[in-house]
Amino acid sequence: MRTFCFAVLFVISVSGSFAEAQQVIEGTRIGSSVKEEAVVQSALEDTRVTIARVKYGGGGDWYSDPSSLPNLLRAFQERTGIPTTSRERVIELSDANIRSYPFLYMTGHGNIRLSPVERERLRNYLLSGGFLYADDNYGMDRSFRQMVKEVFPDRELVVVPADHPIYHCFYDLEGPPKIHVHDGKPPQGLGIFDGDRLVLFYTYESDVGDGLEDPDVHGDPPEKREQALRMAINVLYYALTR
Repeated sequence: MRTFCFAVLFVISVSGSFAEAQQVIEGTRIGSSVKEEAVVQSALEDTRVTIARVKYGGGGDWYSDPSSLPNLLRAFQERTGIPTTSRERVIELSDANIRSYPFLYMTGHGNIRLSPVERERLRNYLLSGGFLYADDNYGMDRSFRQMVKEVFPDRELVVVPADHPIYHCFYDLEGPPKIHVHDGKPPQGLGIFDGDRLVLFYTYESDVGDGLEDPDVHGDPPEKREQALRMAINVLYYALTR
């Protein structure tokens, strides 16, 4: 309950700060310098919800699907009314400011390798109210599961049931969508729980990130892209309001 209240207050705080920043901008447009306006615009951007993309070691392409998160952030603001930044942030798990970001995102095709410091920092972050969404872009599954075992040796990566709020908090979904064929297996939503709180959500055999990309990148049909967008919006909305 304490975590849920914190998250709700966070969203209210973001919205309130956004409105206040808008008023500041309106008051400085007349008679202010370009430099002053740039400072105010930067302050406004800092009040908005963002996604922190995890930069990890091991050789995996943590930077893959570059248009996916800007597209998600834009659609999230349009559909929920919660102000977002125009682009994601990039963060390493060893960053001392990791707790400034309530939502982390991890993807890629290859290896993930975390240092002992990064593993400890991620565990503490998640057990202190943070959230990680990982999406297999086809190829990171084995190393991701190993990473989870190292971060949470005392917990199991389990199937998130179809009636869990992450599938119903904004859109009503049956589960993760099947965007790309991969190995032809059914898509799965897996997670790590801390009590009844989902702290890590992992989409496997789904490829939500590809579905979020610009239409001409993968040539996915509109209905597939909409499925991916709805899943990703639910994940972010859940993380901010749980």
